[in-house]
Amino acid sequence: MFNVVLIEPEIPPNTGNIARLCLATRSRLHLVEPLGFSVNDRQLRRAGMDYWHLVDVQYWKSLAEFETVTRPPLERRFLLTTKSTRKYWEAKFREGDYLVFGRETKGLPESLLLSNAENCLTIPMVSDARSLNLATAVAIVLFEGIRQIHCDGD
Repeated sequence: MFNVVLIEPEIPPNTGNIARLCLATRSRLHLVEPLGFSVNDRQLRRAGMDYWHLVDVQYWKSLAEFETVTRPPLERRFLLTTKSTRKYWEAKFREGDYLVFGRETKGLPESLLLSNAENCLTIPMVSDARSLNLATAVAIVLFEGIRQIHCDGD
């Protein structure tokens, strides 16, 4: 249904929870290396991923490799960041879109955001909040995309 992309994820339980979301929604999970853990990590499995083998996962050796293969206009990519004013629900999602999320501690690289400024989205929150948990952010945007596809009839 969707492509969920994690650029250099660092925390195994977040990735495990996101993998579970992808399995439940028939979405493909893209993991862009370097990863901050091993996919054999015990914490990853503890996040409920004893069925990791059922998740549609694609690994990328680098951000450059991912960008080359999924370059617009061939693919539609939406980058989630706190550095945008465009709210995620303002996007018109379609099946197959790439929802791109950055590292838990640093977000997406500034160069990637600048080169894709028209496709940057944010999840609004009060000014005192620095950010949301990565798995929570993925769930919010992924299910908005699913809602749009199933409710809007596009």
